[in-house]
Amino acid sequence: MMVFGLIALIAGAASALMFASIVSGALISLVLFYLAPLPLMVAAIGWGPLCASLGGIAAAIGLGALFGLPYCIAFAVTVALPAWWLGHLVLLSRRVGPVTPEGATEPTAEPELEWYPVGRILLWIAGFAALTTIAALLTLGTDAETIIGTLRRGLMRLLRATDPQASGDADQFVDALVRVAPAAATIVAMMTLTLNLWLSAKVTATSGRLRRPWPDMMTAELPPMTLVALCIALAFCFTGGLLAIVAQIATAALMMGYALTGFAVLHTLTLALKSRTFWLGSTYAVVVVFGWPVIAMVILGLADAVFGFRERFLRTRQPPPLPAP
Repeated sequence: MMVFGLIALIAGAASALMFASIVSGALISLVLFYLAPLPLMVAAIGWGPLCASLGGIAAAIGLGALFGLPYCIAFAVTVALPAWWLGHLVLLSRRVGPVTPEGATEPTAEPELEWYPVGRILLWIAGFAALTTIAALLTLGTDAETIIGTLRRGLMRLLRATDPQASGDADQFVDALVRVAPAAATIVAMMTLTLNLWLSAKVTATSGRLRRPWPDMMTAELPPMTLVALCIALAFCFTGGLLAIVAQIATAALMMGYALTGFAVLHTLTLALKSRTFWLGSTYAVVVVFGWPVIAMVILGLADAVFGFRERFLRTRQPPPLPAP
């Protein structure tokens, strides 16, 4: 029990230090800030969600005592809560298997475990990314005009600090940045949470503490109702005010979820290619370098959700049935 508590405190202290490093203003602190959930996620997956919750509570209290209540709440919402809940979902399972036959006292085989689907974990990540972005924007104001005005003033100060001779064209550039800032922040939050969860699972798998078998990422798919939620969010994007900003954030999060499933579709559809490694590597390189080609992955993920490309492809690759005797 003492070792369990020590691990929780170490994970919480590491996450708190990485989160608080942003106040230094150093460039490396930005990387540490985005990786802050990693220690707590490792604790959650390797030692259980209770370990992550204890470490997260201790870290939040420590940050609140040192820097004030806003830091405590920000850490709890953006780091501790996602790390605890996502770690819980990774280990969530239920028993499935053979039913005990009539007249028998015991089942004929050991029941198998059905683990929480990767696609539903992706949906939870999208939800946390949207939640943290909305919470961050609400610290700037409670209505759309205040939020946009605060963002614009902050970006203008940043631009003039880097270029004191900024021309009048800078106003249009800043206005464009303000419009895309909520969606861009959501995408960054979505990708960093996904990266943290993947890294924490890899660390625990390497250490031998991952109790869940490594899932087949090519089978990851979002629940069918996600497409309906995306359509509703897209419709509200054209309303205006704070509701439109929230809808844009939700749309960006769900589209990134479909982008990740689009990569899973690409991995599946290229199984028959001899130069599969080259095409996959080129695709990842283009997306990382340019960014905007991720739209193609979003389209591929949406198309698979509607038309079932992976299911059709895998069905054609199955061997034909044996002839009847």
